[in-house]
Amino acid sequence: MVFPRLREALNAEYLTPRVLFTKNHKDLVKEGERWMKETATSCTVVGALIITIMFASVFTVPGGNNGETGLPIFLSRKLFMVFIVSDAISLFSSTTSVLMFLGILTSRYAEDDFLKSLPTKMIIGLSTLFISIAAMMVAFSSALFIMIHEQLWIVIPIIFLASVPITLFIWMQFPLLVEIFISTYGSGIFDRKVKQWT
Repeated sequence: MVFPRLREALNAEYLTPRVLFTKNHKDLVKEGERWMKETATSCTVVGALIITIMFASVFTVPGGNNGETGLPIFLSRKLFMVFIVSDAISLFSSTTSVLMFLGILTSRYAEDDFLKSLPTKMIIGLSTLFISIAAMMVAFSSALFIMIHEQLWIVIPIIFLASVPITLFIWMQFPLLVEIFISTYGSGIFDRKVKQWT
C-alpha cells in the first residue's frame, strides 16, 4: 500500500514498490501454489469418485426395471423421484466441482490470480463438492428406504449414519471455505478508509 504518486517511485535499489513486493513474496507464492495444487488434487479425486458412483447408480436404479416396458419398477413412488433428483444434483455438482479444481490445477499461478481467480474457483469447488456429497447421501438414503421400508429398525440407524460424512465434511472444510470467502470478498486492508495526509 503506497500513495498513488509513489507507485512508480524507485528505492535505493531502483525497484518500484510492486517489484519489491513481488521479490519479497516469492516464497509465499510458491507455498500458495503448492497448497492450492494439493487441495485441488485431493478434491478432484473425491469428485471423480462421486461422478462415477452417481453415473452408475442411474442405470442400476433401486428395484430394477420392468422387463416388458424397461421403466423402473418404483417409478410411481415419490421416494424414487427423490432418489433420481438427488442423484442428478450430486452428479452435476460433483462435475462442476471437478471442473473448478481442474481450473485450479491448470492455472498459471500468477500473483494476480491469488487475489480473485483462484480463491473463487476454490470456493465454488468446495461448495459444489459439499452439495454433491450431501445429495449423494440423500440418494443413498432414499434408495435404502425404497428397498427395505418395512424394516425401519435397520433403515433409520443407517440413514442417521449417512449424515456422518456430511457432518465431517462441514466440520473439516467449512471453516476453510468461510476464511477464503472473507479474505476474498470481505472487507480487507485495502477497503479501509485511510486518513489522507495533507
